[in-house]
Amino acid sequence: MKPISDYLKENRLLTDGSFGTYYAEKYQTDDTPEQANLDHPERVLEIHREYVQAGAKLLRTNTFTVNSVHFHDPAQMRRVIQAAVHLAREAIGDREVYLAGDIGAISEYQLKDSEEKTQEYIEIGRMFLEEGVDILLFETVSSPDCVLDAIRILKQERPFYAMVQYSVNQYGYSGAGLSARRLLQETEKTPEVDATGFNCGIGPGHMEQLLRRLPVSGGKPLVIMPNAGYPQYVRNRVRFADNMDYFVLKMKDLAAFGADIIGGCCGTNPKYIQKIAEQVDLCAGQKHGAVQTESPERMVAQDSSFFRRNGKEKRGKLYAVELAPPLNANDEAIMDAAHLLEQAGVDVVTFPDSPSGRTRADSVLMAEKVLRETGLCVMPHICCRDKNAIAIRSQMLGAQLNGIRNMLVVTGDPVPMMAREMVKSVFNFDSVGLMKILRDMNEEVFPEQPLTYGGAINQGRRNLDVEIGRVKKKMAEGASFFFTQPVFGEADAARVRRIKEETGARILCGIMPLVSRRNALFMKNEMTGIAVTDEIVAQYAEDATRAEGEAVGVRIARQVIRLTEDFADGYYFSFPFNRVYLLEQILKDEKE
Repeated sequence: MKPISDYLKENRLLTDGSFGTYYAEKYQTDDTPEQANLDHPERVLEIHREYVQAGAKLLRTNTFTVNSVHFHDPAQMRRVIQAAVHLAREAIGDREVYLAGDIGAISEYQLKDSEEKTQEYIEIGRMFLEEGVDILLFETVSSPDCVLDAIRILKQERPFYAMVQYSVNQYGYSGAGLSARRLLQETEKTPEVDATGFNCGIGPGHMEQLLRRLPVSGGKPLVIMPNAGYPQYVRNRVRFADNMDYFVLKMKDLAAFGADIIGGCCGTNPKYIQKIAEQVDLCAGQKHGAVQTESPERMVAQDSSFFRRNGKEKRGKLYAVELAPPLNANDEAIMDAAHLLEQAGVDVVTFPDSPSGRTRADSVLMAEKVLRETGLCVMPHICCRDKNAIAIRSQMLGAQLNGIRNMLVVTGDPVPMMAREMVKSVFNFDSVGLMKILRDMNEEVFPEQPLTYGGAINQGRRNLDVEIGRVKKKMAEGASFFFTQPVFGEADAARVRRIKEETGARILCGIMPLVSRRNALFMKNEMTGIAVTDEIVAQYAEDATRAEGEAVGVRIARQVIRLTEDFADGYYFSFPFNRVYLLEQILKDEKE
């Protein structure tokens, strides 16, 4: 049997259709199809044979949900994969049908750590390769990073044919908020991936519309496996309408458009595949274009970044000040502070996004009011805790419409443990994932007035090399500046200096002028990521007056400036209780 790459030079490859939805329909059960590899092997074998008899030339193992989210025991995962491979091979027999190990997307909600997800993809891939499977299909993927990293590592160990399929909605965006164009661009640039395309998420009509908006790859084979349509829920069960004739008609169009590997996802069954085999031209076709691996150059009409003025970089140190939005609907204190900063000439005022998981006034709406009433350059923080990709994209559109074009992107603090039964975190992605969305929106939605965004640096991370790696990833996704956690002494300063030296990032060092011993003790013991040492606490007398406590905070802030002035691009001030009047005292000598 010739290698799949040689087969594709002369033929389109017809795959099987859905296993999961067909299994549920055929056997009228809500049981996990993957567990049936062990509990009901005769059912699995029967479905595979139906697809082979229908004309499928590529059969996928019944293993879509075989990962630690659904199978907690690695030994159980291995047994399921071994059984799935054995059953698929038995169904194929001596026919010339390719076998692919099917690896579904690992939940973005339950395995949030990217390194953990990458390692799991690697382990699952190894299980298939150890069973002699030489095609791995990663399907229904929403973000490429972990999958592409896993494929690179696996291919260093042994050769195999790697296929990656992304799932997007009818507007062309994945669950991680990335555009179809961006997904294909990144995959096209990955030589270890042999074929790529889309599956699930949308029906064949929307899949055709998507591809007509998006030039088809001229390099890698294009894989297209849409759903039969969109599901309906009848008596708590998923149902798809029988639209076989329409589906096959659209698959003809998709094949003519340049799809190299075609088949079906949810809602399809062996009858769909048989009709495709009978009616669709399966001779190799030509593509209609090529995905651009780089975005076209565009004229930028306006640069609104806080570190530029009249198209030129601002000279000297940059000064950012954080104002905490109120916990209630009274904005008198924050507006008083904003008007003080208006007179102080700071470069940008920032607004945290409900830090520590405590509800505060919305950061974007607060920024809009300050911009409108003071004219200050404003920067809301945008965290990933509370909103999914749809909500965040919507929020960015609203911010742009209101003239807010500077953002600080952070992963965000988790919801406090006591509130987790009532309040659920979203964490659709982390800060790097959110930056991918903003980069995407700048290219496709805001080409003339792009958003400027930066990230946070936690110089206190135990493994500083990991933090340096994340800074580099954020820079690759378009982050143009960074704010650090508050710096309090030489150790913090040295770590930030190393990050600056190894990344070349524009860094504003965090400065938090603590105003009392009580304030210092609270920050030391109850705020993670802020390294307040015993030496810092000791400088605050227990019986100090308000003025005396503030004087200590001002003195320590000046010391931090002296420790970092040789490498810091500026300073990011966070004043407890919005006591921004202390800024003038801190910077008095510096500006003079």
